[in-house]
Amino acid sequence: MNPYEELEKNAANYVSLSPLSFLARAALVHPNKTAVIHGERRYTWQESYQRCVKLASSLAQRGIAKGDTISVIAFNTPEMFEMHFAVPMVGAVLHAINTRLDARTVAFMLEHAQSKLLIYDLEFSPSSKKPSAC
Repeated sequence: MNPYEELEKNAANYVSLSPLSFLARAALVHPNKTAVIHGERRYTWQESYQRCVKLASSLAQRGIAKGDTISVIAFNTPEMFEMHFAVPMVGAVLHAINTRLDARTVAFMLEHAQSKLLIYDLEFSPSSKKPSAC
């Protein structure tokens, strides 16, 4: 038997790590280390943490609260990364929708999720559609 399995969990030998505590700890322990690289954009763990807190604050100001569902349709961008932390920061539930799904499936998912807010990448906006070539 592993001798470490016999230890009772306490503050000296066990601390649970949730995504939110991971982000806060990474910002504290590695504030200047790169956390996000996307094209030319680079964010440190401290910058990422601060951006997530600001986004969470914006969601709270919009009335998003514990138990609310936030649906997001976006590519794998820094903004989507930040949603994975900011939404739980306000106690809400993130409903990330696959960008490859057809409109009918997305409509069903949105209705079923009873989302209080839908956030989407402007790439999915009707105004961003480019006219097809003749």
